Amino acid sequence: MSRPLFEGIKAVLFDLDGTLIDSAPDLGAAANKMRIDRGLSSFPLLNYRHMAGAGARGLIGVALGLSPEHPDFAALKEEFLLNYEACMTERTYAFEGVEELIRQIDRAGLKWGVVTNKAERFALPLTRAMPLFATAATVVCGDTTPHPKPHPAPLLEAARQLQLDPGHCIYVGDDERDIIAGRAAGMPTVAAAYGYLGASGETAAWNADATIGSARDLLTYLQMP
Repeated sequence: MSRPLFEGIKAVLFDLDGTLIDSAPDLGAAANKMRIDRGLSSFPLLNYRHMAGAGARGLIGVALGLSPEHPDFAALKEEFLLNYEACMTERTYAFEGVEELIRQIDRAGLKWGVVTNKAERFALPLTRAMPLFATAATVVCGDTTPHPKPHPAPLLEAARQLQLDPGHCIYVGDDERDIIAGRAAGMPTVAAAYGYLGASGETAAWNADATIGSARDLLTYLQMP
């Protein structure tokens, strides 16, 4: 067996949506409710999945064809967020292999946590509702620090909370902004190619230190005690 790529790592930090959990079904349902409430037919989930990491901007764009420049966008965004808040734990689930990955990380005595651009309003209730996150040592949200990803501030805050040097943490995410933020924070980075992948979907261009095709693949890169 080859030597692990990341040695001396003491914590694994993850993006949330598209990396640990598949929240696209609930996000799509919230967007579809906007269509249904306007007498329009619902769209298949496939229409929304590629924009699931883009938040209200992307999902409203798919559902109603409107951009943030529209004069009613602020009201539409709050409508979408209220819809999502009401259903965000109904269809969301952990990606295949994530629960096993977290068990192995816990068993190895490594710390782990979440760094997401999802606002605290949603990320904290969601992670508290899912047993998967019971052993997470930190959850840093999009509004925990003044700057969301791709700024490194959220990742540096997670390292501070864990009382670790950023270089002793790795960051795993499914969007190029995750890799940009991780590099800027001085952390080794891993691209989750099974996730939403953002606008380009071309993980090779992100220059991550490693790319994984499933959550379990991360274990082959870690030095497990």
